[in-house]
Amino acid sequence: MGYTIAEKIIKSHLCGGSMKAGEEIALRIDQTLTQDATGTMAYLEFETMGIPRVRTELSVAYIDHNTLGTGFENADDHLYIASAAKKFGVRFSRPGNGICHQVHLERFGRPGATLIGSDSHTPTCGGIGMLAFGAGGMDVAVAMGGGAYYITMPKIYKVELSGRLHAFVTPKDISLEILRILSVKGGGGAIIEWGGEGVLSLSVPERATITNMGAELGATTSIFPSDEQTRRFLAAQGRECDFVPLSADPDAVYDRVIKIDLDALEPLIACPHSPDNVVAVKTVAGKPISQVCVGSCTNSSLYDMLKVSSLLRGRVIAPSVSMSVSPGSRQVLSMLADSGALSDILASGARLLECACGPCIGMGFSPNSGGVSLRTFNRNFEGRSGTKDAGVYLVSPETAVASALTGVITDPRTLGEMPEIRMPESFAVNDSAIIQPASSEDAADVSIVRGPNIKPFPASCPVTDALSAKVSLKVGDNITTDHIMPAGSKILPYRSNIPYLSKFCFSVCDESFPERARALGESIIVGGANYGQGSSREHAALVPLYLGVRAVIAKSFARIHAANLINSGIIPLTFADPNDYDKISEGDALSFEGLHAGMERGSVNVKNTTTGEEYRLVCAFTERQREMLICGGLLEYTKSHVPDKKA
Repeated sequence: MGYTIAEKIIKSHLCGGSMKAGEEIALRIDQTLTQDATGTMAYLEFETMGIPRVRTELSVAYIDHNTLGTGFENADDHLYIASAAKKFGVRFSRPGNGICHQVHLERFGRPGATLIGSDSHTPTCGGIGMLAFGAGGMDVAVAMGGGAYYITMPKIYKVELSGRLHAFVTPKDISLEILRILSVKGGGGAIIEWGGEGVLSLSVPERATITNMGAELGATTSIFPSDEQTRRFLAAQGRECDFVPLSADPDAVYDRVIKIDLDALEPLIACPHSPDNVVAVKTVAGKPISQVCVGSCTNSSLYDMLKVSSLLRGRVIAPSVSMSVSPGSRQVLSMLADSGALSDILASGARLLECACGPCIGMGFSPNSGGVSLRTFNRNFEGRSGTKDAGVYLVSPETAVASALTGVITDPRTLGEMPEIRMPESFAVNDSAIIQPASSEDAADVSIVRGPNIKPFPASCPVTDALSAKVSLKVGDNITTDHIMPAGSKILPYRSNIPYLSKFCFSVCDESFPERARALGESIIVGGANYGQGSSREHAALVPLYLGVRAVIAKSFARIHAANLINSGIIPLTFADPNDYDKISEGDALSFEGLHAGMERGSVNVKNTTTGEEYRLVCAFTERQREMLICGGLLEYTKSHVPDKKA
């Protein structure tokens, strides 16, 4: 039996476990990336491990999330990350150089390698044939220290593409179609591998749009073959030496095969407030809009921007619409400017924003109250835009432009002929905004800069054999990390200050939660299905830890968040009978005994001392995870397992 693409890379990087679906495996990691919203905490964690230099092939620290300087906090974080990167052997991508996933795809990603990043959209680099995972900052810190990355061996799904996209139908529409098929929960526990004849016509930036949005499926990661399209992209970036061909064996076996006929696709749109709330654009056409945003790590490549420029050329956006354009990297922006394409964008009335995440995480350009915003982004969770009552729709760049021109949601096929887009044979390469670290000889002389906003991460608590605590909060299905720990321009500057952040924990759901949790001292959260979907931000575990949350009981968990809870020393437990969820109320007192033995056998009973009922909970942890929880989390576990810290 042959191997899939993902299995080939896993096999070549396997350093523990066996490649059987459902078993824990350990992977050697070649590259890591961090971004500034999660990076400060990751480097604080790396410091505590006492390892002087990173042990990866390549590690890069990007500044792309917290670039809005309304106070000293973001600037201080940037100085801390820059100094830590210089000391520990990490390359530093300066503010304005671009979004981590776009820049990493352009300058560093390579087929057949492994990458983990402290951002859930790290699988973007799967578009270049890389096995790339989103992870919590602690997992990234451990990988930088030479440790393995542990995951449950995923199932492998194949999406087989046939045919060819029609004009005005895009890879974004492919992403929305697979979300319509699988939902935001349907990729859980699986790697999505893309293949079929339809793949051949998709360029690397187009493939990266699709792998980027695989995160919204809950998938472990997504990956494309490395083929002639890959070689051409790397050659244009001056990196053809990084090319290796990579494809699945003809007799590879998949756990599921999904077929999509590109000829049958039409422009799609995800309606509020979930990426899988997908319908055809024509079914909601005519709805008035107030804002359009083009960019984010999903649709900010040069190819996307040239399409936007061509469609805007000689036209003016509707008076009722405010439109922003955010190129994904300095390379993209400079090539737009040099070619004259930027002038067409500006002449239309669109506003040019920095090469950064910006509006995608509520960092500026929030919609008006009750506004309707069309965005080429990957998430449209309620409140994520910075405006709680806004309606955010996810669309392709073509649909975004068509709607900006008319002032209403518009099927882009009404624009006439799609202009021909010619990509350059070579990209303008200028890596001057990527700062090299100090040499290992000079690193000892580098001082790490810490501003007053940078606080230590909260101390974790070893899981004791008995636990009695009240339910401080009960929430429903599909609770996102944006619900748990919101983003936005008012909160993101405090990512390195857990005590301050705690004031906003679950504020989208219940503004009284932080005060109630503090008053309880120790508490338990009860959630529904797919708890913790969305971002990889470990703050969604660290802040509840700071507030005394010791366990979360849910119908099911998103992969990265479950790992972050364990890393932080919080026990994620699932209902053996999902109907028991309805039997627990906020304020109920729950009591556990024999937790250690229960974690070993895979289930534990909890008594609701308020009602007298008893429920069985599943805790299917590996031996390593059990040890981590009993130690008090990943850092405490790692401190006692990292060999030769001086190396």
